[in-house]
Amino acid sequence: MSRKNDIMEKIASISSLPPAAAEAARLLQDPESSIKELTRAIEYDPGLTSNILRIANSAYYGFSEPVASIRDSIVRLGTNCIFQMVASCSFAPLAQQHVPGYGLSSGKLWEHSIAVAVGAEQLALALKLKSPAHAFTAGLLHDIGKVVLGKFVEVDIAPIMELVSKGKVSFEVAEQQVLGIDHAEVGAVLLETWNLPGSVAAASRWHHQPEWFSGEMLIIDLVHVADTMCLMGGIGTGIDGAYYHTSAEVTQRLHLDAIATDRIISRILSKLDEARDLFAGKSVARSKKKTG
Repeated sequence: MSRKNDIMEKIASISSLPPAAAEAARLLQDPESSIKELTRAIEYDPGLTSNILRIANSAYYGFSEPVASIRDSIVRLGTNCIFQMVASCSFAPLAQQHVPGYGLSSGKLWEHSIAVAVGAEQLALALKLKSPAHAFTAGLLHDIGKVVLGKFVEVDIAPIMELVSKGKVSFEVAEQQVLGIDHAEVGAVLLETWNLPGSVAAASRWHHQPEWFSGEMLIIDLVHVADTMCLMGGIGTGIDGAYYHTSAEVTQRLHLDAIATDRIISRILSKLDEARDLFAGKSVARSKKKTG
């Protein structure tokens, strides 16, 4: 059996989303679903309910009046923010584990993922785009493929690094050549298996190679830029972090210059500690309102 077949079997063995989260994700993508149905699905899981209420009442969202119920959260925050919370609560336990192969100790993948999420969100806000919460979710899940591929990379790290160190290819291309698939594609397959939005899966699939995507999907550009910003800043960087570069085509498309880039990096750093703990399920002091 080829390595790729082994990897695809591993993807199939990864636990699906918790039932309440899976149903909430389905309803959030159904334009015919009601607030009542979504509320019922979330309230089925007491842990998910308490986490969403805790996040909704944090300084990250900055409401002057407390959010008292899941229904209130949906009405005041909107479905994209609720999906952001559902994804965070579901992904955090996986991302906080040690990820072999990439040199990511416990918590490092989560740190990088939440930083990219905040970066994509801040880019969307800076560019005055709709749905920054959707950009957050795509950024959060962009590297989920590393959770699956890590053990395979660990076994074959020597030939992967040989290709990379000779300057022939980037890290994900080396993964593709040695393993038959790279972590970006693995992540996309997993997210599709979980029936998450196609744009979130596409952001995972193409976040290192946005110019290869046939079509236009701005969320891929946002995640790509946020990812490379965080890698350059050393946030949750593994052994592959130095082998990726920002696409000049994307930078031009988003009209980003050095000043704008520095401003976004500053925002990521200012929000990282709060967001990392908050979305991981830790209590955070309610001290200030969220700013764009």
